[in-house]
Amino acid sequence: MKRILFLLLLICVPMMGQNNALFEKANEAYNNGNYPEAVSRYTEVLKNGEESAELYFNLGNAHYKLNYIAESVYNFEKALLLDPTDKTIKNNLEFASNMVIDDIKVIPKSGLSNFITNAISIFSFNGWAWIAILGVVIFSVLFLLYYFSIASKWKRVFFTVAISAVIISFVSLIFAFYLSSVTQNKEFAIVFAEEVSVRNEPNLRGNELFLLHEGTKVQILNTFQNWVELELVNGSTGWMDKSSIKFL
Repeated sequence: MKRILFLLLLICVPMMGQNNALFEKANEAYNNGNYPEAVSRYTEVLKNGEESAELYFNLGNAHYKLNYIAESVYNFEKALLLDPTDKTIKNNLEFASNMVIDDIKVIPKSGLSNFITNAISIFSFNGWAWIAILGVVIFSVLFLLYYFSIASKWKRVFFTVAISAVIISFVSLIFAFYLSSVTQNKEFAIVFAEEVSVRNEPNLRGNELFLLHEGTKVQILNTFQNWVELELVNGSTGWMDKSSIKFL
């Protein structure tokens, strides 16, 4: 076992050093305005199995400087997946998205559905999970205080707050699982073709519904042979050639 661990260290440590050296050289190339070289070296780090929000972010910036729209959007999206709270990544993604030809407006939801969606989106999956755990802890403490309390007045207070903590914990748990389910069931991709037709059927005989251009983000609903069924943020759906996109 020790020999195996030693061999793994011999393999991994030099690789990490090599990736760090490549990353620094890529940064140097970027700072010197040599964006093609920066892209090449950042990509080489990715091929070596290294992934990070910073790496994708820098690669997105290099592509942006070269006016490679799809590549820029794609890498900023990848960076955001690894670090969803980073405001700089969000800002640069917005800049890159402004270069996309397709200006697709989000259709806002209304009524109760919109209220629930906004309420759930206040926190991330981890945020709701921590609230649920905190609720259980508070309930446990208050239940002990209720059990050992002598005064009936304090018993009522501890009992009421403890029940409230349980309810909050239960609701938070539901929200956490809902967010997890939504995230796992949704698959997105970026259009890499300069222009591609979206049809009503998964074949070339289908009627053309609309055109999409490089850099547009789509949600993948289904796949059939060399075709994917997609949905846009405005609710439009259709089929397009699978080779025209790159999955996130």
